[in-house]
Amino acid sequence: MDRLPIWGWLGLRRESPLHGQGYWIRPLLIELAAAAGTAAWYGAVVGRAALVPPAAPVPPDPWMLHGQFVATVILFSLMAVATFIDFDEKTIPDAITVPGALAVLVLLAVWPAAGLPAGRLAAGVPAAPRVVNVEPLQLTTPNAWPAWLDGIQGLAIGGACFGGWCLAIWPRTVTWRRGWWKALQYAAVSMFRYPYWWLVLLVMVVGGLGIAAVWWWSGTHWRSLLTALVGLAAGGGLIWAVRIVGGSALGKEAMGFGDVTLMALIGAYVGWQPALLVFFLAPFAAVLISLAQWLLTRRRDIAFGPYLCAGAVVVVVWWGPVWEERVQRIFSLGWLIPQLLFFCLVLLGGMLMLWRLAERGWRRMTGTQ
Repeated sequence: MDRLPIWGWLGLRRESPLHGQGYWIRPLLIELAAAAGTAAWYGAVVGRAALVPPAAPVPPDPWMLHGQFVATVILFSLMAVATFIDFDEKTIPDAITVPGALAVLVLLAVWPAAGLPAGRLAAGVPAAPRVVNVEPLQLTTPNAWPAWLDGIQGLAIGGACFGGWCLAIWPRTVTWRRGWWKALQYAAVSMFRYPYWWLVLLVMVVGGLGIAAVWWWSGTHWRSLLTALVGLAAGGGLIWAVRIVGGSALGKEAMGFGDVTLMALIGAYVGWQPALLVFFLAPFAAVLISLAQWLLTRRRDIAFGPYLCAGAVVVVVWWGPVWEERVQRIFSLGWLIPQLLFFCLVLLGGMLMLWRLAERGWRRMTGTQ
């Protein structure tokens, strides 16, 4: 009964002694915002083609617009649930991010037009450079799709991305106290002591067969799925790299693994290019909110997941003009971008180590813990 609108809001008032006065107001506001926001978003995406680059020369295909609406509503709904759980519990359940990522992969494999759109400058019209052809964002956009990605090499890349994600979400215990070889042995044994290890293995096998089937099907379905798989790996891998670098430099956990799986979910839908934009936008929201939190409560821990979600919302909502006017040329750099990211990670590690030393020195000077 608590899940019924209006009636459920009033029923939650009985828990005010446990959670404080007005506890029931937040679910009320979330449900109202979800209802009104979904209707307004439909008007924007389908009615006004808000995600399509403004310079699109012809009216967009309604099939593409409805696909974009369905995919973004699924993504926004999952991120909303993850955001408020992370605020309350400082954790993001795998029950949200793992099925969500699988659902996005299936959706984009079946409905390629549901991906974010990208404008490509029309060939042979130098006098009208703003005339574009609109198509779903692909792995190599804004550059042309190479033929070899349709071959066995592309299948290997897609399989490696999915297999790596499955291994990442497989629960295990790792300890480095007795060396790396023992650590690997313990990790391998602990994976099969997990009660539902067979379920992860089943997802890996069935998912691998599904990827091979779509690759055999080929065409736009394979290109859409491979783009999503690389986005899955790139989004999660980027946060995982920051987690490792930050944890090593600070000597403590810098980011939860739930943030890794959340960013993998976001990357699966938006692709690796927008995922980078999400990653660089999230800290701006985090800095503002965490500063206010520290001033009011003196708490220094923050839940980073909500700020990843906020960055994703900003990127998706303003995707059309941002892609056309701001970032399209940047992503034409190709393989130079991973090299720049590696340099940024090294720089991040050095800065965090300096911060750790400065904090240690300050504590010694002031005699604080």
